[in-house]
Amino acid sequence: MIDWDVATSTGVRWARPGPEVSRAEARKVVAELRDLAAAVQEPVRQLTGMAGLADGGKIAIVDRPGWIRANVDGFRVVLDPLVEKMQERAGSPGGSVMTAVGSRVTGMQAGLILAYLAGRVLGQYELFLPPDPSLPETTAPAGRLTLVAPNIVLVERELGVDPHDFRRWVCLHEETHRTQFTSVSWLRPYVQQQMTEFLLASDLDPASILDRLRSAADAVAGAVRGGEGESLIEAIQNPRQREILERLTAVMTLVEGHGDYVMDAVGPSVVPSVADIRAKFSARRGSAGRLEQVIRRILGIDLKMKQYEQGARFVRAVVGQAGMATFNKVWESPDTLPSGAEIANPASWLERVGGSGSAAAG
Repeated sequence: MIDWDVATSTGVRWARPGPEVSRAEARKVVAELRDLAAAVQEPVRQLTGMAGLADGGKIAIVDRPGWIRANVDGFRVVLDPLVEKMQERAGSPGGSVMTAVGSRVTGMQAGLILAYLAGRVLGQYELFLPPDPSLPETTAPAGRLTLVAPNIVLVERELGVDPHDFRRWVCLHEETHRTQFTSVSWLRPYVQQQMTEFLLASDLDPASILDRLRSAADAVAGAVRGGEGESLIEAIQNPRQREILERLTAVMTLVEGHGDYVMDAVGPSVVPSVADIRAKFSARRGSAGRLEQVIRRILGIDLKMKQYEQGARFVRAVVGQAGMATFNKVWESPDTLPSGAEIANPASWLERVGGSGSAAAG
């Protein structure tokens, strides 16, 4: 399916170097990010009413190659258990020469995508980590908050903002994700289940694959022309996958929007220049050059940007009308998650879930 060793080596080889910093400055940045990630935990929990992990959980400060390696490890956790099932369904032996060649090609493709993203991601909460040998086999490892130090330094320099405030602002967003996934016990397995179902719903017969390839070619051509068509990810879906992805997109829109909402709501009390940072960062999102726009459209990154905006609007509307306790009903179960239509129309979610009460997170 994918040769992850090739993906890693390709990604690391093609990742662009980060900004120039002295060794002493790099150590200082890493230490500050680690301290800030811990310092923002309490403000996030106070605003959201979510408990998070008692000990805060793991924090990793990485460079671009480190981010690539961490993501490959996460992909292995999600995808490797599916490979055998998909090969059995396709009726193709996993050890054939064609399979080996194909996996190396897809490994190179995955590596190039990771190299591109490695220069743009500021941080993330890693949901899927390799098993911890010190834990029982039945214990799933907790996630990890990861911050990409060179990218944070690069963006704060490009924007000309206060570096200490910007670092704290980034930490607020990622800490919100850590609080979400460590407070709500069903959220991580729900996301993994949707991803698994999406992959297993893949068309494996030649005719369907050909149709998907034609759609993918149309999507790439549309992105180059600057049209408003589908991203590559959207184009290669079959109807069953489209249905699953709608659910997955809805929950990730909620998660990302909640992160943006908390970042801005907590910001004024802990980030003095938050208004300046938000204005400049938002302007930067929309100022990409033509080639950058094409790549973002093909990979669906523009869709992610819209998720931030749509999700944040949903959270603001619900909290503004009904309060945080009612909003936190989204975390009670998969049934109380908003659908994509409800995210666009928060009043419909309030109608369906309604009432008042405390969050049932966990």
